[in-house]
Amino acid sequence: MRTMRRVPYRGIALLVALSLAAAGALAGQGAAPNKEQADDAAALKKFTVSVDEYLKLRNSIEKQLPALKNKEELPEIIAAHQQALARKIREGRPNAKTGDIFTREVREAFRHLIQSVFKDRQSAATRSTLQQQKTVKAVSLQVNGIYPDAVAETTFPSTLLQKLPTLPDELAYRIIGRDLVLVDSKANLVVDLFHEALP
Repeated sequence: MRTMRRVPYRGIALLVALSLAAAGALAGQGAAPNKEQADDAAALKKFTVSVDEYLKLRNSIEKQLPALKNKEELPEIIAAHQQALARKIREGRPNAKTGDIFTREVREAFRHLIQSVFKDRQSAATRSTLQQQKTVKAVSLQVNGIYPDAVAETTFPSTLLQKLPTLPDELAYRIIGRDLVLVDSKANLVVDLFHEALP
């Protein structure tokens, strides 16, 4: 039986960067990227590096914890593991703050990507997201804080997800109101926030 080879995250990040560069070239009909495109490409590369650094930290921390035997562990055992992982990650990045990963340059690049999806106010992605903004109960989030279970399953438009840089399995994007949230899915931890990212 053949086994599937897992692509390293750095390899995925490189593919994303190359795809973005190729898309920019096509958009410019073969012309060299303008300053905005070049700045965005550099910012997205910086985002990938920051995510990779976080991943190294959280994976080294998780290796120190007792491993879960399987996904059918008792709920209380899974919850205890999640809480221990979140606590250790907080201890490993005690000075983490908003904008550490979503830096100013990264926010600008993300804003351009988001605007390319939401420029059509009548698109399905726009309508569903704006409707969600009205129905999701306002929550106060902070970096290194717990991402509430009550809003864990908010819908993320597939058209937008396809535009944003690919994340490793341990991380996910979430939308709360107009904010874009970077979440550690396994630790249920807020890694960073991009306030008012969406229109």
